[in-house]
Amino acid sequence: MCYHSLNDRGYSNMNKYYLFFGNLANKLKIDIITELKKSPCSVLELSDKLKTEQSKLSHSLHSLRCCSIVNVKQEGKKRIYSLNKETILPILKIIDKHENKFCKKHCRALKK
Repeated sequence: MCYHSLNDRGYSNMNKYYLFFGNLANKLKIDIITELKKSPCSVLELSDKLKTEQSKLSHSLHSLRCCSIVNVKQEGKKRIYSLNKETILPILKIIDKHENKFCKKHCRALKK
């Protein structure tokens, strides 16, 4: 669901955080982000790399596009997806920095 859809349904502005971070709390979406961090890909390429059905990837990519986490451009018959480098890469760097500084010592989930 896109953020504008949430607004149309009377949700508060706080739900934009729920929508954005919900995208980051999904394993498949994180796997997609990780791959796109390396290089832009088509759905077929992502399917091969992640060993996941194209339909599942397309659904996840739609959610990521709605939040502008990924961008898409048409190249012939293919859609090429890329990570939003302007805003998402800096966020990922902050998450990595936070995890290295605060989470490694205290988070049991990371120790597993």
